[in-house]
Amino acid sequence: MKFLVPLLFLLFISVSTIAQRNPDSTYLPNIHGIKFYAYGDQLSYPVINLGSTASLELHFDDLDAKIRNYSYTYQLCDADWNVPDLNPLDYIQGFTQNRLNQYRASSIAQVKYIHYQALLPDKNCIPSKSGNYLLKVFLNGDTSKLAFTRRLLIFDNKIPVALKITQPFNSQLMRTHQKVQFSIDKGKLNVLNPQQQIKVVVLQNYRWNNAVTGMQPQFMRNNIYEYNGERDFLFEAGKEYRWLDLQSFRYQSPRIETIDKTHLPMDVYVRPDAQRSQERFLMMQDYNGAYFVKGSDVNNAWWQGDYANVHFTFYPNSLPSFAGKEIYIMGEMTANALNDSTKLSFNKTKGVYEITMLLKQGFYNYTYVTKDNSKKNSKPETAITDGDYWETENSYTVLVYYRSLGNRYDELLGMATINSKFGVQ
Repeated sequence: MKFLVPLLFLLFISVSTIAQRNPDSTYLPNIHGIKFYAYGDQLSYPVINLGSTASLELHFDDLDAKIRNYSYTYQLCDADWNVPDLNPLDYIQGFTQNRLNQYRASSIAQVKYIHYQALLPDKNCIPSKSGNYLLKVFLNGDTSKLAFTRRLLIFDNKIPVALKITQPFNSQLMRTHQKVQFSIDKGKLNVLNPQQQIKVVVLQNYRWNNAVTGMQPQFMRNNIYEYNGERDFLFEAGKEYRWLDLQSFRYQSPRIETIDKTHLPMDVYVRPDAQRSQERFLMMQDYNGAYFVKGSDVNNAWWQGDYANVHFTFYPNSLPSFAGKEIYIMGEMTANALNDSTKLSFNKTKGVYEITMLLKQGFYNYTYVTKDNSKKNSKPETAITDGDYWETENSYTVLVYYRSLGNRYDELLGMATINSKFGVQ
């Protein structure tokens, strides 16, 4: 037994190094349809309060259609998603890994798969500290055989956050950007060095690829820290997300041009998407990049929903339009990842950009972004593809992390979300 704990610790360190480099990644090509959210709300982010009885739902499909031995565990990370030097037993109460025992073979669907689901955390495997976590799903009890990883936030409400959305004063940004201002109350904490012990992160629509972090408060008055610098926490406002209704493959929604059922999976061709950067702003409801699994012609889309190869086409206004930049399709359906699997290729014959994705029946939000890969740490931009409009409805989340003296990880002790149209949520 005395050799088992060190061995388990080494296994976690080796695989956590892999997972930490690519949060929200899928490692096996047969894994699709991953959904991880607060119980009963597919459009929510996986966040739970420390010590609460709330649950998260996990769903995914294995398109190899063979029953496999999947297990999961949690990896505690710091505020920057780096892995601290901690033993898993320091932050997991109970067993350090659990098997996924609830699965079902697909029915009705032409594309065969095994659907796995779980309610987390299980009473036998519970994160015991607040902070950033990676949920890691792997094969055959071997943590080096990762299937996929997803982010998870465990929140302990000890730092009140007051926030608002404002229009930037800068005349060059006031029509295209949105600004987040907020204050925190650290009265319940013993903060001796706020620059090192307090860290804030602001997310737009729960995206991490354009998160703003590393900012310091402009004013510190007793227990109140105010973050309201004129150049801090500025976000491109973007435009309302594009939508695609795939709830039925029997009837074509307005966004579908044609469906070819002669192949398996079938081919769904989406009506071409035009470049919207020069269009006037038009307010319409969206889900801020999220998607939900649902079928209008099935009883339960989780194991009856079908898959299709969905073909997207993006038309630029003129050529060449994107010199030095790559174009990506982005949304929860791609885990907001910018990689080879989400990059559009240019069709010289047609003069358009194209991409094909394997998607399950449901309703999808997505957008197109550009990225200059020649610049290190460049962020995705919507200015060229969709445009940026101050009026756009977006959701912003402030995360406040605290590291006590001598600690090797960051506690998540403050969290608040605000909608640019409807206020604090």
